[in-house]
Amino acid sequence: MVNTQLFKTTSGALAPAANAVNQSGARAYGHDARHRLAQLAATGCMTQTFHADAHTQLDDVLSLAQEVDPVFLAKTAVYARQAGHMKDMPALLAAVLAQRDIALLRPVFGRVIDNGKMLRNFVQILRSGQTGRKSLGTRPKKLVQDWLLRASEQRLLQASIGTAPTLADVVRMVHPKPAEAWRAAWFAWLIGRPFDEAALPPATLAFERFKRVLLSGRTEGATADDLPPVPFQMLTALPLNGDHWARIAAQGSWQMVRQNLNAFARHGVFDRPGMTDQLAARLRDPKAVASARVLPYQLMTAFNAAADVPAAIREALQDAMEAALTNVPAIDGQVVVCPDVSGSMSSSVTGWRGTATSTVRCIDVAALVAAALVRKNPGCRVMPFEHSVVKVALNPRDSVMTNAAKLAAVGGGGTSVSAPLKQLNQERASVDLVVIVSDNESWVDARRHGATETMVQWSAIKARCPKAKLVCIDIQPGATTQALERDDVLNVGGFSDAVFRIVGDFAAGDTRAGHWVREIEGVTLDPQ
Repeated sequence: MVNTQLFKTTSGALAPAANAVNQSGARAYGHDARHRLAQLAATGCMTQTFHADAHTQLDDVLSLAQEVDPVFLAKTAVYARQAGHMKDMPALLAAVLAQRDIALLRPVFGRVIDNGKMLRNFVQILRSGQTGRKSLGTRPKKLVQDWLLRASEQRLLQASIGTAPTLADVVRMVHPKPAEAWRAAWFAWLIGRPFDEAALPPATLAFERFKRVLLSGRTEGATADDLPPVPFQMLTALPLNGDHWARIAAQGSWQMVRQNLNAFARHGVFDRPGMTDQLAARLRDPKAVASARVLPYQLMTAFNAAADVPAAIREALQDAMEAALTNVPAIDGQVVVCPDVSGSMSSSVTGWRGTATSTVRCIDVAALVAAALVRKNPGCRVMPFEHSVVKVALNPRDSVMTNAAKLAAVGGGGTSVSAPLKQLNQERASVDLVVIVSDNESWVDARRHGATETMVQWSAIKARCPKAKLVCIDIQPGATTQALERDDVLNVGGFSDAVFRIVGDFAAGDTRAGHWVREIEGVTLDPQ
């Protein structure tokens, strides 16, 4: 008699067999090299996460960067910076390109190395030896020199903020030869050599004079009206008063204000007449939010950290969150969103970075995605899961922040990505779109052979709901997924508002599987 345990009849179409193992040791589906590189480039943090250490992620990226063709590598670097707003990853890919195809580096360089921090990242990565060389080399050195010789005074001042390496280290390394007197004086000032103060450009000259007067103890020439137009980090080591701090806040960029709310509170900025209303108005301004390219999770970071600021500022951050989520789609049909609330989701979303580790956890981002979809789709069903589905009641009229906090308060247990799909099958529920937000490291539901449990359960749903679609959002880097990508299954990574646009397009039939690779292939490279 046939062994019915081996040849058990399952509902739905035959699910494809898994071909890889995830970081938890369970069966999964592997992405091809281009998709894996695209995913890591868009979401990779190259720091310690719950499932992978920084060196493993770096090794994966370096291996994949050698495996794909140089043109795709170049386009991925541009995409990671301009669309993904990543920092370390595009600099790393540009550094690999310097070793693989130096001719392609020139059209990519200016689009990836678009500010001083990126320049310092690029130099540090090249000199580390991780990409196969420890020197810049003639052509990369020339590109760095050109950046230094073309940058405005303000860009140079901003680039001078930060270490490892400092901009002074970079200047000493590449020896730029400026044609302008002001630039020669500025470089000498930067690296601590004798300089002609009268030749310094206006902002740097004003800073030097302001600092000299302030440190002398005099007030004339060092009032808030005399504050030099330099990055505020250059001023904070000076003995500033409340008027100075209020002026810094009033003149700061949107992102700078968001990042320094607690510092402003400590220095009495919100005690100044009108300052609370002024800063709140700027934070909630939809145009300013869009221009700042703020990621939704960054607003969550600011909101969670801003404990000592006025209520009006916290309310403005909630309004800014609503503005930042304009790409959240209204989707026809029955939508189900499934945020992973298992124990692994308690790790920092950008990985462990020592004292710079983000307070925002993976579970916070998963909750944010779910709450945002509920806000735009009031009939959306939410099924948080760990080893099984957890019951949580959400009010679609509550703010995104409020509902996200409710979901993030749930947590613990093992990961079973298939759990919400299994419950939908048990209920014989009708669905049009299922969105799973997870780190994709399912192990509780691991099967020894054949397909993953997620694909088995999804196949059963498809048998009942032929037009249903599944989106798996992976919010941390990984080389595998629990659901094989195909016309009805989309794997997408990251936690920017662009994810919502992609989900909406896929639900409407405007995006097919493999969208990341196609978007990267659509990047045009400037003529060499």
